[in-house]
Amino acid sequence: MHLPIRRALAAMGASLVLSVCSLAAGLADQVAIQTWTLRNLTFEQVVEFAKRHGITELQMIDKHMNPKAPIEETKKKKAVLDAAGLHVYTFGVAGTSMDKEENRKLFEFAKVMGIQVIIVEPGDFRIWDNLEALAKEYDIKVAVHNHGIKSLYGNPAIVKQIINNRDAHIGVCMDIGWVTSANFDAAQVYKDYNGRVYDLHLKDKVIKKTEKGDDVATDTHIGEGQANLKGLFKILRDTGYKGHLAIETDSNDFAREPDEFVKKAKEFVAGTDGAGR
Repeated sequence: MHLPIRRALAAMGASLVLSVCSLAAGLADQVAIQTWTLRNLTFEQVVEFAKRHGITELQMIDKHMNPKAPIEETKKKKAVLDAAGLHVYTFGVAGTSMDKEENRKLFEFAKVMGIQVIIVEPGDFRIWDNLEALAKEYDIKVAVHNHGIKSLYGNPAIVKQIINNRDAHIGVCMDIGWVTSANFDAAQVYKDYNGRVYDLHLKDKVIKKTEKGDDVATDTHIGEGQANLKGLFKILRDTGYKGHLAIETDSNDFAREPDEFVKKAKEFVAGTDGAGR
């Protein structure tokens, strides 16, 4: 075989290996942690926890990093994170108000931290006007988070209406557990948002009826609840989702002992990556 042909075949083989390895990595490489899961830990303990569990991408809550803190404090904490090989990719759920200049502090914080998306859940729909303007000015995405069905953004139809009438800088942080607790299928909801999901809260819940007929949702280990995670994972891969899956729990029991919860969550993602329901 001529040398040029052998070299071409070798290059093709190397390219195939890289493609297979990339496919195998899948969603496991996109796992992050929402530090609400680590709400009983200090900032320093969060850093050590993330290192111990091999998680490099963090979604911070204000207990661990305050976006309104003096810039010197923010830069000091960023230096600690940088030294540990950790990155704060987003912050939230961030408080917002009708005061545009007050909200600007979030975007200034994000700029310093290298954050590309801010998670919010405004208590007034009118706040979206100034958030959209700031998002465009700073070129930083803003993603609306959802809680239960009784919250402002608990119904995906409301969320869809908001993003459809806003600039592409405005998208969704889809909390899988809360979507499930409202009796929606997470895979279908993600699909209906048509590429505007910029972050995912990896959470699972089981829903039970009370004697009065009300739904009560309780957090479970990831993969042990009623969320259609396998179906969602398949759609994430099929659509080339580029964001993160931030491990999160609302359970105080899991938050008191988060090591096993996070370990099992990572194992579930790795074990079911790409599988269909």
